[in-house]
Amino acid sequence: MKEYRVKSGQEVKLKDYDPADTGAFKGGKTEGLQAITELTHELLPLQELLYAEHLHKVLIVLQGMDTAGKDGTIARVFEGVNPQGVIVAAYKIPTPFEMDHDYLWRVHQDVPPKGLMTIFNRSHYEDVLAVSVHQLITADECKARYKQINDFERMLVEEGTTILKFFLHITPAEQKKRLLARLIDKTKQWKYNPQDLKERLLWMQYMQAYEDVLNNTSTDYAPWIIVPSDQKWYRDWVVATTLVETLNGLNMKYPVPPFDVEATIRDFDTLAPDL
Repeated sequence: MKEYRVKSGQEVKLKDYDPADTGAFKGGKTEGLQAITELTHELLPLQELLYAEHLHKVLIVLQGMDTAGKDGTIARVFEGVNPQGVIVAAYKIPTPFEMDHDYLWRVHQDVPPKGLMTIFNRSHYEDVLAVSVHQLITADECKARYKQINDFERMLVEEGTTILKFFLHITPAEQKKRLLARLIDKTKQWKYNPQDLKERLLWMQYMQAYEDVLNNTSTDYAPWIIVPSDQKWYRDWVVATTLVETLNGLNMKYPVPPFDVEATIRDFDTLAPDL
């Protein structure tokens, strides 16, 4: 995944990243779907180990333009995990009560506790993306927020949180195709928002905002990963691969029981007589 990871201090130009990239999959979608299935089978025991060890916390941030596949990624990559070990937090326009607090308040209360994974479907980054595109904050305020976000994420990492941030990168043509598909499919029409077309007209401004985010907030401790997302199966494979590799890298171990296991097994019939 190194080719998609944004290094700290790296200057990113999104035109250099192909949203239609499918890596080294010569077998195409069929091969990719099989690889995803294998990864999801790996993910379940890793998630159970995370939960059992009760030491690490994992925060997964999903950002992208409308239709980039945040919901789809969650559904596919996490389809086999235990629901008790995963929390999904979705962020929309702040409520008046949320607006009365600092912009990080509503996300801070949703960060994962020990042993759990939390997925942010959109995140605190909306407060340097949408607000800057719509000029609701000044350029200086935006720069200040980059620093505040970096400090916030550093604190989370120092407190034991592993942060994975994914930018789901699609082309305007693919977005148009997916928006139309939502209109045509009666089971998807509920997801369609007329506002999406107005936001689409600001595509170039959003791409500039995302470049600024990637350039200013990809750190060694909380890097951004630019995920080619025109092909849904490849998007899911990149996210699943990154997650499995990261969890394996935590070197987790099952906790040692606070009792004498051998003695309990030896005396089990006495401790648990037939009823």
